[in-house]
Amino acid sequence: MGTICAMLLCEKNFSVKMWGYDSEQLLEMKAKGENYKFLPGYPLPKNLIFEPDDSKILADANMIISATPCQFMRSIWQRLKPFTDANIPIVSVTKGIENNTLLRPSQILADVMEAPVKAVSLSGPTIADELARKLPATATAACNDETIAEAVQQAFNTSTFRVYRNTDIIGVELAGALKNIIAIAAGILDGIGAGDNAKAALLSRGLAEITRLGIAMGAMQNTFAGLSGLGDLVTTCISPKGRNRAFGQRIGAGMSCADALKANASIVEGVPTCKSVIGLAKKCEIEMPITEAVFAVLFSGTTVENALAQLMTRQLKAE
Repeated sequence: MGTICAMLLCEKNFSVKMWGYDSEQLLEMKAKGENYKFLPGYPLPKNLIFEPDDSKILADANMIISATPCQFMRSIWQRLKPFTDANIPIVSVTKGIENNTLLRPSQILADVMEAPVKAVSLSGPTIADELARKLPATATAACNDETIAEAVQQAFNTSTFRVYRNTDIIGVELAGALKNIIAIAAGILDGIGAGDNAKAALLSRGLAEITRLGIAMGAMQNTFAGLSGLGDLVTTCISPKGRNRAFGQRIGAGMSCADALKANASIVEGVPTCKSVIGLAKKCEIEMPITEAVFAVLFSGTTVENALAQLMTRQLKAE
């Protein structure tokens, strides 16, 4: 998504610099003219500037895009902190909850900077390959300060990428993180051939428990019916390109968690996030049966069949 953001902003003739934690890989991308590892086949803009130097990348910046996987955000921003002006908006496209601290991406940034930050969450049903092909897509820019959210909305909006704005950054970040867990469950259902009825039930009940936790943590209920909630959930659970769904499908087909992770070229955010969300659910005293079932399969040795049976035989209740 970092590459996609760079492509979108270059398309609008912004001056865009790209940095990466691995300077050799960054310069190899420059030489090859594409993100050969994660987005092969799509040429990078000619006006994109590559800057491997930590001390220079943020010089004169008026907006920063953070596209680091959640469990690595802290170390990356501790590295960049000496060169970061806390007054510059940081747009995060990270989806996850940090293990141990149970912090959302914007909270990690504030914790590292040891000061309030102008954090924005850009989230929604945004499969990178489709954005690179300029297929129509939408997202939400969320910030506590609507003026900043609007500035990000204006910066990223194009004829093929429509951006809405929202002031509920708690809900947008939680929705983006939690949908990955439900996507793992969706993949497991695909792996065992459970059918469309089961997946429809999973999405609707999954959204219910995501919303339940979100409201308990101070989010707005309407957010979960929007692009960053329902929209992102649907895309992640049905797309064959979704990492979390594909990982879950391997689990459903009988692969171990360790082997399924090795089979994926990039990080499956839903796996560490599942651990964090179990912690949040306990802290908020919220029942999250689907998340608990995924956790049991991934980390407690429960079979898929037993986890599904436990879900289907829970005490009957009103919807």
